[in-house]
Amino acid sequence: MTQMILNDELSLPESAFDITEHLGFSKKETAKWAWLELAGSVLSQYLVDRNDRLNALIKWFYQDLGFCARDSYFSVEAADLACCVTSRQGNSTTLSTLLILLAKQLDLVLEPLLLPGNTVLCSRIDKQVRYIDPLTGNDITKHQLHVLVRGELGNGAPFKPRYLKPATIKRLLSRMLHELKAGAILSHQFESAMECCNLLLQWHSDDLNLNRERAFIAQQLGCISVAAADLQHFVDNSPHDPVTELVKLQLKELNEDQEVYH
Repeated sequence: MTQMILNDELSLPESAFDITEHLGFSKKETAKWAWLELAGSVLSQYLVDRNDRLNALIKWFYQDLGFCARDSYFSVEAADLACCVTSRQGNSTTLSTLLILLAKQLDLVLEPLLLPGNTVLCSRIDKQVRYIDPLTGNDITKHQLHVLVRGELGNGAPFKPRYLKPATIKRLLSRMLHELKAGAILSHQFESAMECCNLLLQWHSDDLNLNRERAFIAQQLGCISVAAADLQHFVDNSPHDPVTELVKLQLKELNEDQEVYH
C-alpha cells in the first residue's frame, strides 16, 4: 500500500487524500465530494480580466467561504488537505494547495514557493508578479518574504534565490508529509509519525536527518533495535556532521537499553 501511494502518477488533490487516508487521519471519499463541490462552484468567479479573476477568487475563498488558518496551527488537522477542504481551516501549505487547484479551475496559475517554515503563493500575470499570503489572501512584498525567512531561521538569514523557485507536486507533498509528521509527534500519534518517515525515506533515501527522526519515534514506540539501526546508519554516513558525537552517545545509551530489554 505504501509503495502504491508513491509509485502512482502524483496528482493533486488525489495523492494528498490517498496519503492522509493511508495514515489513518481522514476519509478520502468525504474529502473528494467536498473538493468536487468547491471545484464546481468556483467557476462563478470566472471574469474576463485575469487580475480581476484572481481578486474575485481570493475574495470568494477567504470572505465568502471563510477559509482561514487553523488555531491549532501545527496540528495534524491543519496539515491534512482532506481536513482543510471539509473544515475550511488549514496551514500555509494546505491552504496554498487548495488555492492553486481552484485557480487552475479558472485558468489561472498560482505557484507554491516553499520558504523555510512557510508556504506562499506567486502569481505572474502580464509580467506583474504578486506574492500572496495563503493564511489571509493578502499581497505581501519581497521584503516581507525575507522577514518570514528571518523569523524562521534568525535575523542573519539571507534570502536565497531558490526560495523563489516554484515547487513541484512531489516537493509540495513532501512538505505536507513533514508537517503531518510534526503534527503526529506533537499529538503522540507515533505509529502515524513513523509511517510519515517511511514514506519520506522512499522519496529522500539520502536524507539522514529522517533516520534520526525515525530513531526518535521508534524509541517512543519501544522499538529499540529499529532506533539503534537508524542511529547507526546516521553515524556511518555522516562522520563529519557536528551532531554525530551526540548521536554516538544516544546510540550507546540505546544499546545499553537494548541489553536491559533482553
